[in-house]
Amino acid sequence: MGDSTLLLDAIILGIVEGLTEFLPVSSTGHLILTGQLLGFNDDKGKVFEIAIQFAAILAVVWEYRARLGHALISITFEPLSQRLAINLIVAFLPAAILGFLFLKQIKAYLFNPMVVASAFIIGGLLILWAERREHVINAESVDDITWRDALKVGFAQALAMIPGTSRSGATIIGGLFFGLSRRAATEFSFFLAIPTMFAATLYDVYKSRDLFSADDIALFAVGGTVSFISAFFAIRGLIRFISRHDFTVFAWYRIAFGLIVLISAQMGWVDWGNH
Repeated sequence: MGDSTLLLDAIILGIVEGLTEFLPVSSTGHLILTGQLLGFNDDKGKVFEIAIQFAAILAVVWEYRARLGHALISITFEPLSQRLAINLIVAFLPAAILGFLFLKQIKAYLFNPMVVASAFIIGGLLILWAERREHVINAESVDDITWRDALKVGFAQALAMIPGTSRSGATIIGGLFFGLSRRAATEFSFFLAIPTMFAATLYDVYKSRDLFSADDIALFAVGGTVSFISAFFAIRGLIRFISRHDFTVFAWYRIAFGLIVLISAQMGWVDWGNH
């Protein structure tokens, strides 16, 4: 595979990662499908995914740099900053603990077409249910979220270890079920992505450290830049979208994608194995 082809693959995968990481549609599922179609799903492809995921995290940090910077500066004396920090720690712990205990088993037994497709479809049905039920809002903004709300969202995030579930989907829709407004659930999902994805990225870097090569710097730089830019626009676009719409469109998209997983697996087009 030539350098120009690899760079084009990097651009495509960067766009896919950036656009899907923070939408409730499962970036992992989209990267598996896209990587398979591009033939970029070998060991280098898996390491490349680490780089573009890290770039997507930086897009959240950049978009909320003022809020995050203020929280860091004022954490010793401002109650709202302390509350945000405590909520993020509380919400982070369930997935961190369960991931540490069961990640190997999850990757060994749950990365198969039926599980991935089922997670997509069930997630879509849950979104439809969440949007059609009476939505009682207890937390209008991120500042209104209690540690109990955060813990519930944290357990919802833990469900995202099931491939095809979507970390952002689990946290956003879980937030809706637990009384968060659409904006509060979405923004808290963004904030929670920072410690969660940083931890996952550091773990993947350590695990795959022997696969990194200086020859891949240009490839990672291109993919990372594209991922950062597309994630930045996805974050802003989602916040604007939910101010006027609900998440129903994502529900139907997930159901359709679940059917694509089943068909592609049945036809042998995509290997939905251990990724």
